[in-house]
Amino acid sequence: MFHQSPADEVLYGGAAGGGKSKACVMEALMLCLEHKGSHAYLFRRSYPELRDTLIAEALRSIPEELGRYSSVTHDLVLKNSSVLHFRYCASITDVTKYQGVEIHWLFIDELTHFERGIYDYLKTRLRAPKSLGIKPLVRCTTNPGGVGHGWVKAYFIDGGEPFEIRKKTVFSRTLNSEVVRTVQYIPAYATDNPHISKDYIFELEQKPEKLKKALLFGQWDAFEGQVFTEWRDEKENYETRRYTHVIAPFDIPMHWQRFRSFDFGFSRPFSVGWWAMDNDGRLYRYRELYGCTGTPNEGVKLSPKEIAQKIADIERENGERDIIGIADPSIFEESRGESIAMQMESYGVYFTKGDNTRIAGKMQVHLRLKFDDDGLPMMYVFSNCRDFIRTMPDLVYSNKNPEDINTDGEDHIYDETRYMFMDRPIIQNHTKSSIVYRKFDPLSDQ
Repeated sequence: MFHQSPADEVLYGGAAGGGKSKACVMEALMLCLEHKGSHAYLFRRSYPELRDTLIAEALRSIPEELGRYSSVTHDLVLKNSSVLHFRYCASITDVTKYQGVEIHWLFIDELTHFERGIYDYLKTRLRAPKSLGIKPLVRCTTNPGGVGHGWVKAYFIDGGEPFEIRKKTVFSRTLNSEVVRTVQYIPAYATDNPHISKDYIFELEQKPEKLKKALLFGQWDAFEGQVFTEWRDEKENYETRRYTHVIAPFDIPMHWQRFRSFDFGFSRPFSVGWWAMDNDGRLYRYRELYGCTGTPNEGVKLSPKEIAQKIADIERENGERDIIGIADPSIFEESRGESIAMQMESYGVYFTKGDNTRIAGKMQVHLRLKFDDDGLPMMYVFSNCRDFIRTMPDLVYSNKNPEDINTDGEDHIYDETRYMFMDRPIIQNHTKSSIVYRKFDPLSDQ
């Protein structure tokens, strides 16, 4: 089906061993053989990955009679003058290398290893002269997991059924017209590959549960490298509040203390979270304001004063007062003039410096997510906080610091959540399995 799809953009993804890399190479070859003088670009995140997968597959599968590969240019030139270009793109800054290229067929292997910005930029290179008589296409493959897991899942998988060809309307202000693009997700399974050995299947079945679900069954809600594996969103438990972190909204009691956590962003999203604390020290995220364009990890570019105005309007409309504000300490920096915090204070929005200790903050998130013997966690999220629910489960570990999250991901809500939890930390009672709340005391030796 991958080779027959009429969709503009296709993701063949899921389980390991489904022959995804081979599918990329062979599809690129067929398109280039069919259309003389066309150019296919095949991407991986790094050159070693490119060399060991796509290039190795091409050298193994494409006979020399059809074309020759150059180890200098990393191009495979076919007899009909079409070319397979093997390339890598390690970061968003690398995309400028391809600013002037004309891509007819775009292939990206292991798409979840890439940021959304890289994908979007490479698509802008898709164009072809009318004389070729072709429609440029995008073909991607991947396993679940990786820094791009969240946006890939949202773009290709959420909101549709496997194999369904979905329509996306794209509007051009320049042309004052719109065009319909089509997107399709094709699940990959290890059993799709007739050349895979049974030993490989048996090996996958012995992996830890999360890894097995992702690599053997291609499940997108369970993947290796996920940071907060404790996270649960069980709709059937919204009312009972047991064994779920997401619950149905309710009216916050007047006597509960309220908080506002904040992480500033301009080109990247800013995030504001409103929290309430019950008598047991349990925190409830009941509202959020997320400055995102709708494209994951892309900010709306509002100034501190514009953000403060929005916060002030929301709190005034809801009759909220005496809210404790906690924010990233960097907003108090005055080396370049009036600080972000001072600008926001002019609108009656005040913050105190949050504790930005990363590993301790991450552990506080783990502690609050943990369920006690009755299935109750120490934090809940109202179901209307959609961006928290979308981004937190998709955070993955850093390759450079395995104890911390990968900051290339959409971590802004996580950051302001850390500030909140570090302001009201909890400790684990070693004599019981429950979690006990303790107010942070900076003068304490404990």
